[in-house]
Amino acid sequence: MRVLIVDDEGPARRRLARMLSEISGVEIAGEADSAEAALRAVEALRPDLMLLDIRMPGLDGMQLALSGHALPDIVFVTAYDVYALKAFEANAVDYLLKPVRQRRLAEAIDRARARQAQSPDAGRVGELLARLSGQPSTSCRVVAREGKTTRLYDAREVSRFFAADKLTAFYADGREQLTEESLSSLEKRMADIGFVRVHRGELVNSQRVRALHNEDGVSEVELDDGQRARVSRRMLGALRAALGLGDGGEPR
Repeated sequence: MRVLIVDDEGPARRRLARMLSEISGVEIAGEADSAEAALRAVEALRPDLMLLDIRMPGLDGMQLALSGHALPDIVFVTAYDVYALKAFEANAVDYLLKPVRQRRLAEAIDRARARQAQSPDAGRVGELLARLSGQPSTSCRVVAREGKTTRLYDAREVSRFFAADKLTAFYADGREQLTEESLSSLEKRMADIGFVRVHRGELVNSQRVRALHNEDGVSEVELDDGQRARVSRRMLGALRAALGLGDGGEPR
C-alpha cells in the first residue's frame, strides 16, 4: 500500500513516516505540506491512501476531503476530536488523534486494506457513481462520544435511533450510546440502508422490523432485539410501504 503523508508540520510528517516504515507492506509514496500540494501529489504519485491533517493554513484537510476532487482513501490525523463526525460523513477510513500510537496507525492501515480488498473495488465504484450522479457518498458510520472517547458504530447493526433530550440515542455493545447527530441528519444519511422515520422522535431500521402492533389506536413497531418504537399516524403509511405492506389496513 502506497501512502501519502499530508501535514504542514515537518516533525509530524517525519514521525508518521518512521511509524509507517515499521508496518509490513507499506510504502511511503510521498509527503505534502498543504492541501494544495497534496492535490498535486495525488495526481502525480497515485497513492492508495492519504494520511491527512485537518488544521492547515489555506485549504484545510476537511475542506480538501469534501472538495469533490478524486482522492485516495483518507485517514485523518489530527490533534482535535471535534471533527470526528464530519470526518466520517466524508467517508474517511479512520480518525487518529495525535500523538498517534503505533497500534492505532496499524489498525487504520488494516481498515484501509480491508476496504480496498472489497470486490470488485466496491468502495471506489460507489464513490465514482456518487460523483457521476452529483450526490455525495454516504457513510454508514455513527459517531458516539463518552468523555474523551470517540466510538464508531455501523448503523446497519443498529435497530433504532431515538431522541434523548438534545442528543440522539441508540443501543450498541449492550448499552445506550449517545451521538450529537440529529435524527433528521441520520434520516437523510441512512435512507439508502433502510432506515425510516416513524415518529418525530423515532428512526427505525426497516430490516429489523418483526411486527406492527395497534392497541387502542396507538401503533408501535416491534424490532428483532425486543425494542419498540411508537409510530405516528402521519408516518404509518411510509413505514408500511417500506415494509412492502402497502399503505392501507391496520396493523395487528
